[in-house]
Amino acid sequence: MQALPTLRQLQFFLALVRRESFSKAAVDCYVSQSTLSSAIKELEATLNCHLVDRSTRRFSLTPAGRDVARRAATILSEAEDLARTAAARKPLEGPFQLGVIPTIAPFLLPRIAPALRRTFPKLELYLREDLTVALAERLVDGSIDAALIALPYDLPGLEYIEIRSDPFYFAAPPGSPLAAKESVETGDLKGASLLLLEDGHCLREHALDACRLHESDVYGSYSATSLFTLTQMVRAGLGATLLPKMAVDAGLADAADLVVRPLAARDAARMIGVAWRKGSGRREECELLAAAVIAETALEDPKPKKRAQRSVKSAF
Repeated sequence: MQALPTLRQLQFFLALVRRESFSKAAVDCYVSQSTLSSAIKELEATLNCHLVDRSTRRFSLTPAGRDVARRAATILSEAEDLARTAAARKPLEGPFQLGVIPTIAPFLLPRIAPALRRTFPKLELYLREDLTVALAERLVDGSIDAALIALPYDLPGLEYIEIRSDPFYFAAPPGSPLAAKESVETGDLKGASLLLLEDGHCLREHALDACRLHESDVYGSYSATSLFTLTQMVRAGLGATLLPKMAVDAGLADAADLVVRPLAARDAARMIGVAWRKGSGRREECELLAAAVIAETALEDPKPKKRAQRSVKSAF
């Protein structure tokens, strides 16, 4: 990698250009003359050219020195502007990279995006939809700032805030024996033809775990990569499925003419959360984002204390 001039070297050089004296420039920069002279020589070595004409007793710049002086002034001006802008920036202003898993994005984002725009009008939200494993990797390498995910999930090196519980519902075509019940016991699902998302989607594991089922407890010759495809397969009579409440509320089951029944087990649910990299400089903003989502989603639940957990948790 090519060596680059430092801002300190450019500051010393411009002080020299302004004062036309090594001793006076050193005083202005609060350093010794030898320190300033060494910095100028290091700058010349980095740029591989002479900036000061040392063949005359009177101070003079070389043609390269005059060009570097003009460019250095621009660079330092931009750097100072950057520092001022960063210092004045308020939380959740400017670009923010948010990841969202596919089983949350189409159902929650249409609700919270307008609320975020109202609350943080200068926020520039960039969305990335991907599976949890990929989003976790992006959080760790810093390519996204936060992610809306479903829990539980092993998240080494990350922290998260729980937003709300998202219960599972049984969904089947009209005429299904289980659809005739007021609520479905998890035991009723053992041996059922249950269609789920394919491996890699955490919703599959969450649905089975929430119902205390194992892969061997259910069977289904089909799997899907999206909830929309899943409901269409159920509509075609290929089996039944489990849908999260936010998808049901968004009309996904109604669009496929499916009958939806609650599960008798009240804890048959996944948890929605906001995660970020442990030690992230944007932790405060991630917590503000989580608080905004909690406030917006609380409007649909008369019992918010059972839904939103504000405590920050770490995963190791």
